[in-house]
Amino acid sequence: MKLALMLATISLSRAALAQSPVWGQCGGIGWSGSTTCVAGSTCTEFSAYYSQCIPGSSAPTTIPAPTTTTPSAPSSTGSAPSGISSIPASTLHQITNFGTNPNNVGMYVYRPAKVAANPPLILAIHECTASAQIYYSSTKFASLSETYGYIVLFPSSPHSGTCWDVSSTATLTHNGGSDSQGIISAAQYAIANWGVDPTRVFAAGTSSGAMMTSVLAGAYPDVISAGVVDSGVAYGCFSLPGQPEDSWNSQCSTGVLIQTGAQLAAEVYSAYPGFTGTYPKMQVWHGTADTTLYPQNFWEEIKQWTTVFNYPSTPISNISESYLPAGYSNATYGPRFQAILAQGVGHTVPTFEQQYLQFFGIA
Repeated sequence: MKLALMLATISLSRAALAQSPVWGQCGGIGWSGSTTCVAGSTCTEFSAYYSQCIPGSSAPTTIPAPTTTTPSAPSSTGSAPSGISSIPASTLHQITNFGTNPNNVGMYVYRPAKVAANPPLILAIHECTASAQIYYSSTKFASLSETYGYIVLFPSSPHSGTCWDVSSTATLTHNGGSDSQGIISAAQYAIANWGVDPTRVFAAGTSSGAMMTSVLAGAYPDVISAGVVDSGVAYGCFSLPGQPEDSWNSQCSTGVLIQTGAQLAAEVYSAYPGFTGTYPKMQVWHGTADTTLYPQNFWEEIKQWTTVFNYPSTPISNISESYLPAGYSNATYGPRFQAILAQGVGHTVPTFEQQYLQFFGIA
């Protein structure tokens, strides 16, 4: 069954809940609980997947879009240009013919008005039911690039329901094909032709895009320098060999699939057996009230990456940093791995792009 259908129906059998408390979830794809909030708070939409009860009646109904112009469609379409200066500035621009692209993943680039020397590259990967254009308009990756000079690639899923293939053997294998290879081909093109620093290629995604970020980190650690996973799962958790490429794995999503750190690390190692370098720096975010990708997935990610990095299972620090809302805590296990848990937050955790940039070393 397609991911989008599963996301829309996964929790329909759950009994309706009472009014949601302040800071509780009150809506979103897959949510079957109350859609009303207790007195004094307003149900505020943060994404198609997550609405939260925010104190006060004047809370915004949506997160503001980036300050840059947001077209409903790309400004133009054409083969990938050989030089970054030939890409229209400060607008979303579709490119084609950028390399191996087995599933014809759509690819859009955002070039800021002033590009940094040897700029970083961010792969900003959307959730199910979304698209490159939607993720562009609903996140701050583009607007912040005008400040920091990095380039953004916004991939767009080719699948019905617009989820990513994170389950097939092809996508989970280095140079194996499917969606992951199409995305990586665009990144490699940017490195070869646009002056992108090959040591600063980053991926960040939400939900299905978070899962794809994990896939890229495991299957292409030679390209990806760091990843931010917002409400995703461990690398390989959705593996379903022989099933359709964008299949749903309910054992993984509901947290029933529990493995040891060694087993989870072995999944990563199997993606690229010949790799001898350093795996990408990783930051994972998850809400404790996530009923689409259950919180157990957060703990599976921790087991996986602490084993890969040979870090202890206990964090060296676990604090609520000044930029985090109340109820969020940042557990740091070592210089290459952080895990941020959001108490009472469902699917998905709202994006914190400025903090992602700090983790990447851009801001």
